[in-house]
Amino acid sequence: MCALNVLGTLPKIGKDRHVNDILSELTWRNLIAQYTPELPDELAKGPLTAYCGFDPTAPSLHMGNLAQILTMARFQQAGHTPIALVGGATGLIGDPSGKNAERTLNTAETVESWVGRIRGQLEPFFDFSGKNAAIMSNNYEWTQAMDVLTYLRDIGKHFSVNRMLDKESVSARLNGAGISYTEFSYQILQSLDFLELYRRHNCTLQTGGSDQWGNITAGTDLVRRVESASVNGLTTPLVTKSDGTKFGKTESGTIWLDPELTSPYAFYQFWINADDRDTDQLLRTFTFKTQEEIDALLIETNERPFARMAQRALAHDVTALVHGERQAEQAKAAAAALFGQGELRELDLQTLDSALSEAPNAQVAVVDGALPSVAELLVACELVASNSAGRRAINEGGVSINNVKITSEDHVVSREDFLHDQWLILRRGKRTFGGIKLAK
Repeated sequence: MCALNVLGTLPKIGKDRHVNDILSELTWRNLIAQYTPELPDELAKGPLTAYCGFDPTAPSLHMGNLAQILTMARFQQAGHTPIALVGGATGLIGDPSGKNAERTLNTAETVESWVGRIRGQLEPFFDFSGKNAAIMSNNYEWTQAMDVLTYLRDIGKHFSVNRMLDKESVSARLNGAGISYTEFSYQILQSLDFLELYRRHNCTLQTGGSDQWGNITAGTDLVRRVESASVNGLTTPLVTKSDGTKFGKTESGTIWLDPELTSPYAFYQFWINADDRDTDQLLRTFTFKTQEEIDALLIETNERPFARMAQRALAHDVTALVHGERQAEQAKAAAAALFGQGELRELDLQTLDSALSEAPNAQVAVVDGALPSVAELLVACELVASNSAGRRAINEGGVSINNVKITSEDHVVSREDFLHDQWLILRRGKRTFGGIKLAK
């Protein structure tokens, strides 16, 4: 389970801000894609209650979800009441994706276990005390007992099939492999969430990614038809790279918030390796730094690009938000130590395991009381192509073990050299390193 900071440790928007200033805050951060026309007037009247839904379609939330979590956190900091809705019911169905295939339906037991994990990931980002205390909710509460006739007569009758077919993800599927009634009905279930939260908590705003606009406006329409009430929606742009491709995927897969799925070190490395062209928007979306602080970082990065100050600030802040300050500092120390700028023996075993799993590595054993030669170890973790190339690299002074330069090709490695009795760090040149793990 993620170890997260509580919202109370985050910087506030400002004591002199009014609740309707949230639109100004989101605007300069480029976090508004669309909103319903009446929203500014409603915000001007005072605090409101807003919700965002998170479906348990996986055992963890990911960085795309983090953008929505932080948007809701900004609403709470501006004085509004946030509702974090875990979709125990909608998670059993699944929102139709842009992919030309049906989602795999997970078992009720699996979804229930994921609900608990995701709730645990969400809770630390919000303050559950005070006059605008956050609310945690689960839409399974109001769907589990609803019979099919009530669903069709009282809810389904308000939906136009023609309008539902206009939804982009639905129309794309109709022109491809088709869509089941199960996924087609997702929009109705999500709209029911808005209706129930309006009834239970006077919730008058739903937020989400821009791909949710059709679902959100379907919900505002349902509340209007059933309760004769006006409610609003707001979406944020999907997080994409400067070239327009989706952000948050790597060669190894999704960037998860759960440290068991994406280690804090790998998480930190993901952010610190951000392209210069993406860093400005990433700082706006995923940190609580002010506009002045971000501008200063970008100026410094432009003047000294090799220092990557904006990326370093981004990596530290987001890792600290998700995994805590200690893990952020450990990831930072590991990155420095692995490149010869820190003490490797100060790193804990978990961080070393995470870091070296991302690098070329190999396992070796003690045979007849001896370990392979340094040249053979270089070949094993793919830092050189052959033993002769390894010996040449050593003689040229370009090889180090645990950040100590090796001056002789006859250097003998012992068990005492292994960090935590498990890892040996080999480096060739300044930026190429690999790990040797000692077999037990």
